Amino acid sequence: MSVLLVVVGLVALVLSLALPVVVKPLLRRLGVIDIPNDRSSHSTVVIRGMGLAVAVAILAALILSLVTGLVAVDRSLILVIVVLVAAASTLGWVEDFRGLSVRVRLSAQLVIGAIGTAALATSIDDSSYWWVPVGAVAFATYINATNFMDGINGISGMHGLVVGLFYSWAGVLSDQVWLTVAGLVVAAAFTGFLPWNLGRGFVFLGDVGSYLLGASIAAIAVTGLLAGVYLEYLLSPVLIYLADTFTTFLRRARRGERLSTAHRQHVYQRLTDAGLNHVQVSIFVSILSALTAAAGFVLATAPAPLAVSVSLFAAVVVALYLYSPRIFRAVARRRATAEA
Repeated sequence: MSVLLVVVGLVALVLSLALPVVVKPLLRRLGVIDIPNDRSSHSTVVIRGMGLAVAVAILAALILSLVTGLVAVDRSLILVIVVLVAAASTLGWVEDFRGLSVRVRLSAQLVIGAIGTAALATSIDDSSYWWVPVGAVAFATYINATNFMDGINGISGMHGLVVGLFYSWAGVLSDQVWLTVAGLVVAAAFTGFLPWNLGRGFVFLGDVGSYLLGASIAAIAVTGLLAGVYLEYLLSPVLIYLADTFTTFLRRARRGERLSTAHRQHVYQRLTDAGLNHVQVSIFVSILSALTAAAGFVLATAPAPLAVSVSLFAAVVVALYLYSPRIFRAVARRRATAEA
């Protein structure tokens, strides 16, 4: 298994690294570009839609895990994940290429999530169909969370890497090979995207890529939940993204703002306004996500006294992230005052 696992991971990594050579000229010819505005975190016209290459890498590697027999048990779970990822990526590509209304996008996300969760409930023994609406909402929620959070270079690639690795480790701890494979493939594929996103002549994932990221994580999480994986394993790696998304949503709703309009009020965006560059913010978000994930993995099997301490630690990490723009602005002001 270990050799095949490495091979499948390498396939995802190499394809994600190599395919942009072909995909980038195609996107340029199709005019799939991102034009900056006053709410953007970049200042030049950039090719977007490179998530198409990452999607092919993930799907090819997952299918390879079935063909080689790496995933011999619970094969149907990988097949459902493949269909969910392919469907969401296609929806994101249509949004990149033609544009869709908010209502159409959300409806399609919910339908894809509902059908996928129903298929999982059919595949997994003793699963209840009452999970279908929960899975549909979770699927749509995290697709939109990753779409909202995909605003600076490196943040999505690093998120895929961190969450994928922790999900893969959750598979090892849970003795579920499909989860080990799926997590590793996601981590490897998004790692392969990072040099293209951070190097010279960088490109963006686009909606196809952010939908791919959200769908991959949500599909694995919903599948894991129905398969009996600890909720702490599945939820803790995405706490920072969810905290940023929901606090920003509540803040804007409280102000009476139109929620469908573009903005720069996410915590990670305010961190760049506070003086951090894209890579610094992406690393900061990833480190805190890794800390909450580690806390969740301990919490899952911890005795009561330790569980309380670990829960408080995770809460402090989330609070630190939410208040970090104020902290970094205060540090910048003190530094400026000292230099003056």
